[in-house]
Amino acid sequence: MSPLDALIQADGSISGRVLAEFVDGLIAAIPRIVSGAVFLLFAYLVIRVVLTITRTVLGRIYPDEERLIVDLSVAVVGLFLWFGAALALLTIVGLGEVAASLGTAGGFIGLGVAFALKEMIADTVAGVYLLKDPDFTPGDRVETASVSGTVTEIGLRKTRIRDDEGELVVLANRDVEKKWTNRSRTATSTTEGASESTSSGAE
Repeated sequence: MSPLDALIQADGSISGRVLAEFVDGLIAAIPRIVSGAVFLLFAYLVIRVVLTITRTVLGRIYPDEERLIVDLSVAVVGLFLWFGAALALLTIVGLGEVAASLGTAGGFIGLGVAFALKEMIADTVAGVYLLKDPDFTPGDRVETASVSGTVTEIGLRKTRIRDDEGELVVLANRDVEKKWTNRSRTATSTTEGASESTSSGAE
């Protein structure tokens, strides 16, 4: 046998072993691939339902002019759900170490997103308190955040006040809710945050 024939035979033997190992690995992976496909379909259905519910609930809370907040919130929720589904899928198909590494990185990303949205969340929570407070309503004359005037509108994120000079001042709810004084009622009401409320009767 010539050296060339021996080289061809050796190359064919190596290729055959590689092909056989590939086929064996593919056959062994079929159950995990099927399980991953089933999980992916289930995750898709669940995420669709969750996002629909989230959009419906937020759509009832925020007015139409703040629809961007609804879209952003739904997008963030969807991103986290799909990221979690991807990690679970990697674990199912046998890539648990990769999933763990991505999970750690995702945790840091999540902290960054939460930090970026903290002011919006604070405004929304303060807006809920203001909307439910009977002593803070449109038409009341108030003093808050170095502004004195008449409340014209209370939104979930911003409050609009017409000041003494007739200018419309837009304030973040987190700034208003910290401390405000109602000057238009028979009783003067002053609040500091959601937990403190004092009032004194007119003499």
